[in-house]
Amino acid sequence: MSNLSLSHTEENYLKVIYSLEKETSGKIQNLSIAEKLDINPATVTEMLKKLQEKKLIDYNRIDGASLSKQGDLIALRIIRKHRLWETFLEEKLHFNWDEVHEIAEQLEHIHSDKLIDKLDEHLGFPKFDPHGDPIPDAQGRIPETNYVALANIKKPGRYRLDAVSNESKLFLQYLDKIQLNIHDEIEVKEILEFDKSLVVTLNGKTNTMFSHDAAKSLFVTPFD
Repeated sequence: MSNLSLSHTEENYLKVIYSLEKETSGKIQNLSIAEKLDINPATVTEMLKKLQEKKLIDYNRIDGASLSKQGDLIALRIIRKHRLWETFLEEKLHFNWDEVHEIAEQLEHIHSDKLIDKLDEHLGFPKFDPHGDPIPDAQGRIPETNYVALANIKKPGRYRLDAVSNESKLFLQYLDKIQLNIHDEIEVKEILEFDKSLVVTLNGKTNTMFSHDAAKSLFVTPFD
């Protein structure tokens, strides 16, 4: 695997296919990849053929694409680097959590395994990045999570925010504005039948509402 030379674009494709595989079952269609990368579907077809030739995916035009074992390991390695860099940027260089994703997108393509292992050690072997995403270890093992989307909870109660799936600047700045961060408390007071929006209290003091769409990006576990 270490002798296989990949472009930044090829690495991005593997990461996107990995992400889409976690969101759905079955093979990934060209259109889904094109939408995720905001590119022409015809361009996707050519790249998938290249990745197939390198034995990183299993692909045909009818069924779509899935990662091979080797492709999966490479995708996990890229994700590990990305999430470690995000953690370093926030913890050590004091970037805001809405700034780190874009920079980590560039740093994740550094190929030195020794550097990444040293970075992991320097950070104290973190299990989760600033957005609550689990960080794969050097062997590709991912910490288990049991959180669920706030949009899917069935009853009022007290919940802890464990992860945020929407890492766009606007969404994270919105969370900053209402002073909500990872590990903070969300007390759901009411789930409105009309549109599934939530009436909540944040950290016992701020009353607000989350739309159903916003709640889909917040992942929580119940407080004991």
